[in-house]
Amino acid sequence: MDTDARATRGLEWQVGVWDRISQLYLREVDPRFATVVENVVRRGDLKPGQQVLDLGTGTGAVAVAAAGLVGPAGQVTAVDISPDMLTLARRRLVESGYTNVDLRVGRAEQLPVDDRACDVLLASLSLMYVLDRAAAAREMKRVLRPGGRVVAAVWARAERCDIVLFQQTAGKFAPPPPVPGVGPGALADPAPFLAQLTDVGIDVRVETEELGFDFPDFDLAWEVLAGVTTAQLAPERQQEAKEAVQAIMWPQGRGPRHFRNMTQFLVGRLAA
Repeated sequence: MDTDARATRGLEWQVGVWDRISQLYLREVDPRFATVVENVVRRGDLKPGQQVLDLGTGTGAVAVAAAGLVGPAGQVTAVDISPDMLTLARRRLVESGYTNVDLRVGRAEQLPVDDRACDVLLASLSLMYVLDRAAAAREMKRVLRPGGRVVAAVWARAERCDIVLFQQTAGKFAPPPPVPGVGPGALADPAPFLAQLTDVGIDVRVETEELGFDFPDFDLAWEVLAGVTTAQLAPERQQEAKEAVQAIMWPQGRGPRHFRNMTQFLVGRLAA
């Protein structure tokens, strides 16, 4: 399979996963990731009248928060690869009453945004899933105005981030994804991506913060974090994956567990 065909297959695979998990994400994941969203938006230091790009908006949590800060004179362009996620984001926007958000289907490697259109680019837990991060870095540079800000959140390594430990442990029992190097731990070491950003003129520093959440029991955690991606496994293989996760993360039983998630914030600016 050539590179273009692999990338196309990888994108189709990712869209399928996000579409299938969209309702579950809205119900169970959004509330648990709320503190990450708050930290991304706060670090964006948004001002009234600014033009903001929300890359990987998902169900629209960042877009809604940003819309209130930039006000009616500003604009938020919210981009995602998943039509089902964008449907939920649209409902959220209607409920919020904000009219200064434009939802667009798109990907980091080909942003549906004009050159130098954005004052701030926000990406909350989305860059780990980008198939070609060098292309994404070039696109980020293209759409930012000189001096424009970038704020992104990515998970740390499995030993410091329970959600990565969970998903990597379960993922060992599933077939490999069509494109390697994507997933919740893909930017645990952000240095290669920081170098790609530096190459295009975006200077970025890393700030870390532990932002955890809780699950009442193993069964809900499994449904939320692994149910969709392991659904196609044979029953015995899925059981092996469950037992592996339980052995590492629920050794005392299947009850409540706090997830300790070290979050890395990539905060930077395009050269003026």
